[in-house]
Amino acid sequence: MNVLLTRPREDSRRFGERLKGCGVTSETAPLLTIHPVDHAPLDLRATQAVLLTSANGARSLAAATTERACRVLAVGHATATAAQEAGFSDVTAAGGDVAKLTALALEILEPSRGRVLHIAGSVVAGDLAAGLAAQGFEVERVVAYRAQTVETMPETACTGLNEGRFAGVVFFSPRTATTFARLSRKAGLGDTTIGLKAYCLSRAVADALEGTSWREFLLPRQPESEALAEIICASQETP
Repeated sequence: MNVLLTRPREDSRRFGERLKGCGVTSETAPLLTIHPVDHAPLDLRATQAVLLTSANGARSLAAATTERACRVLAVGHATATAAQEAGFSDVTAAGGDVAKLTALALEILEPSRGRVLHIAGSVVAGDLAAGLAAQGFEVERVVAYRAQTVETMPETACTGLNEGRFAGVVFFSPRTATTFARLSRKAGLGDTTIGLKAYCLSRAVADALEGTSWREFLLPRQPESEALAEIICASQETP
């Protein structure tokens, strides 16, 4: 079985390696490109914890400081793994979305112990800072990268969809799904997905594919990359 991955290239590479382990091949057509954003050097001395809502945030944090002993709270296991691979030793993963990360922070952090730093992109899902600030936390959001949508459907996607090379397409964010729907219409690819499965990280991601037609929408019980990988691997057995 072959699937199309739409994440940024580095994230797709890692996820593709995971799928390869269960016999699923993949091709990559990134609909988002990641660009670093210049910001002031990070001073973590008064910071009790750093919050990460993406693997790109983990890589941005690693590039911005040599400190590796700071406490890191990650939105999910994929982000936690990226932080650990970057050398951070005190990493705790939440359940895969901003609400669960907020709940984790409220459970193990205290407002009196210092500020909380959120390493984020220029576009964020959910309002992590507001949820914590309402409970007395000082939260500073550092925009460390910018995720920019592409303006034309990548050639890999166009050719592969027209030739029927894919059993499904994998989506991790509403923004990526919305971009796919828009660029599909622009490229005249609407009919090419009718027989394919849409593998979506969450219901919000599936809803963002409005206007496109699919054979089936498949969602994991938890919005975690590993849970989505398991869904994809298991679907090989479904005709």
